[in-house]
Amino acid sequence: MGYDSSDGIKSRWVIETVKPIQVSGVDLEEIIEKRQHFDTDEWIDLLMHSIGLNPEFFNRRGKLIQLSRLITHVENNYNFIELGPKGTGKSHVFSELSPHGVLVSGGDVTSARLFVSNTGKGKIGLVGYWDVICLDEFEQVVGSKRADGDMVNIMQNYMANKSFNRGKETIQAYASMAFVGNTKHTVPFMLRETHLFESIPAAYIKGAFLDRIHLYIPGWEVNILKESVFSKEFGFIVDYLAEILKQFRKYDYTNLVDQYVDFDPSYTGRDKLAIRKTFSGLVKLIYPNKQMSEKEALELIDFAVEGRKRVKDQLYVIDETFKDSPVEFSYKINSSNKKIKIETLEKLNGETIDGAEEISSTEDPDKSAVKAEIIVPELKEKEIIIRDNQKGISYKKLFGDYLKGATEITLTDPYIRHPHQFRNLLEFCSILIQNKKKEEEVNLHIVSWNDIEYTPTSTANFDEIKESLRDSGIIFSYEFQDLHDRSIVANNGWKIKLGRGLDIFEKPAFRFDISDVMQEQRQCRNCEITYIRQID
Repeated sequence: MGYDSSDGIKSRWVIETVKPIQVSGVDLEEIIEKRQHFDTDEWIDLLMHSIGLNPEFFNRRGKLIQLSRLITHVENNYNFIELGPKGTGKSHVFSELSPHGVLVSGGDVTSARLFVSNTGKGKIGLVGYWDVICLDEFEQVVGSKRADGDMVNIMQNYMANKSFNRGKETIQAYASMAFVGNTKHTVPFMLRETHLFESIPAAYIKGAFLDRIHLYIPGWEVNILKESVFSKEFGFIVDYLAEILKQFRKYDYTNLVDQYVDFDPSYTGRDKLAIRKTFSGLVKLIYPNKQMSEKEALELIDFAVEGRKRVKDQLYVIDETFKDSPVEFSYKINSSNKKIKIETLEKLNGETIDGAEEISSTEDPDKSAVKAEIIVPELKEKEIIIRDNQKGISYKKLFGDYLKGATEITLTDPYIRHPHQFRNLLEFCSILIQNKKKEEEVNLHIVSWNDIEYTPTSTANFDEIKESLRDSGIIFSYEFQDLHDRSIVANNGWKIKLGRGLDIFEKPAFRFDISDVMQEQRQCRNCEITYIRQID
């Protein structure tokens, strides 16, 4: 708009320029073709910027969790749920991203509003107008307003059959359903005392309804979003991205999964459909040109299987009839016939790593008292795969038993450079101190590397660590070699290959974070650790 102050004119306010604020049309083939100019990491980061988040603050699993919220926008009749702590941005995508989705309060939804009204000539509800309907603060239905039992039954039928009966006719619709809400308790508490659906309204906690959910993403793995997490870089214009997502709803990528894996025969039809639709949605988002390696495809399949298994595991608790037909969530890779079994991360977090100390109680027959006995399982060669965001891991559990009795230890890790990596080294040294007897000495030799210009800094840091260990019985030495391999070699006969070296933990999310002093509370980064028994 402009203002003209000249004398004798009829209108002083004029329109100087007009810019469109909404995309009128998009070329889907264009974005499919342009995808080949990005590698996978670049494309994922572009999508993260496009939804307003800085990818630097998320690991690969964290990015998949964020992007999985978009599956409802690219898949018809997709049923999604996310429950987690407050302030993690669960509803952001559904309220701000697309004009084709609507965010409504879970406590205000009725069967008439959502599906069709029996008055007013049977006016169709939200499912007839929107691509995505998100019921926000889903747990808020509990309280002053009880869930509409009739609506639950209609929704249950709609989520399974893409249609619903209301009045005299059957109506078909394509809207995807998303349920987001806050959890009341910690995950370990829910797994031990109740189940992971405990915070949703009681009317919805029944097997027939929950079995329709295709993906349950773990909202408790998402940190509270702070201002620094939001992106200030370039991404797709929101209106353009929204139209691209809508166009993908016309296509079906579900059969692509058969090129890579064969699912276990115990899967039900709903299990397979859920996994296929999740996989299809993620492929549309990340590999719209359908060009991906087997490893990349398996990453998406694993994510889809875990998200469905999270639903099924809770169904076994909520409705015991599901135990009559248990499902083994595994598959065989077509190219190698290798069998892969999938487990949810929250269950892995509660398990003890093989080789870690376990405590059992035995009764002393003489004193009739209970005493603690440490049981150390027999050490064996093995491979451990640690997943993104996994907790319950510590150097003591990983290395403690395998380094006992060693007096000569060589740690090769070329990436001990940053302050947090030197702190990791100190924590590793503390395990050696705890392992040995007070009068014993252990020689620890470090083989590392840094760029020439930063070598003096590394040297100073290693010297400080050497000085701090002087009275501990750890004889510390180091050298610089330009190597890539990372490992621990001990003279007790064990070699441990380290996929990431000691740098297996994510940085703490807060300035004052309990994970700073408790390794088991830290989220991990994906890596493999292999234990090899060396023969003299």
